[in-house]
Amino acid sequence: MCPQRTLSPSKTLQGVHGVHVVHHSPFTSEEISDRDLHQATCRSRLTLGANQQLFMRRMWQQRPPCLRPIQGCNVNGDMHILETVANVLTSLPFIALGIHAPRKNLNTKLYANSLIGVGVASSLYHSSRGTIRKYLRWADYTMIAASTVCLSRALRNENPKFLMAASAFFLPIQPLMVSALHTGMMEVAFAKRALKDPDLRMAHNVHKMSSLVGGVLFIADDLFPETPFIHAGWHLAAAVGVGTCNKLLE
Repeated sequence: MCPQRTLSPSKTLQGVHGVHVVHHSPFTSEEISDRDLHQATCRSRLTLGANQQLFMRRMWQQRPPCLRPIQGCNVNGDMHILETVANVLTSLPFIALGIHAPRKNLNTKLYANSLIGVGVASSLYHSSRGTIRKYLRWADYTMIAASTVCLSRALRNENPKFLMAASAFFLPIQPLMVSALHTGMMEVAFAKRALKDPDLRMAHNVHKMSSLVGGVLFIADDLFPETPFIHAGWHLAAAVGVGTCNKLLE
């Protein structure tokens, strides 16, 4: 054997049983330019961004009902002109309550003006027809919620800032939730004040009865939409309850 002889790998392994020598590599080498790499990166980023937007859109569509705006554009009532007149007339007491509400400071002034807004928004809503009706329905709900927030602030100026900021955020989105929260806070404050002040006990008893009747009428208005004048009755019960709340601000 000559040490200077160089053996070809293909010839050396060619006689081995079960070994197949490939003379050319099956893999091809292709040089990727910087431009192609940049385009591929951009396409990847666009695809990722589109997927993220689709994910966020689906999450927003599946958000809980408390984060959804009110959908009601119709009301159980206003079945005929007489019921419309009744609903408008029973909205006017809120304007009168707002005019005669105490205005000792900025918070009480805001509450008094919000009551006037409730009466105006309710009157406009019940007298409206057509497409604008659903927007006035939203305004009606939102003004009611705003008045409960103003009352809560007028009764207790030490409300947490986070609570007030959250209420302001959810006010146009879910006014019913905001109304329920601040109405509950008002009920607690009213009960505590009535226990300490005997002069408020009569007003508190009237408030409890009007709230109970108003709650029953509110539910009945939803369960029996064909029954006329239930909504007007709820207006009157709510007005009595609001009138007793004004005693807390005197």
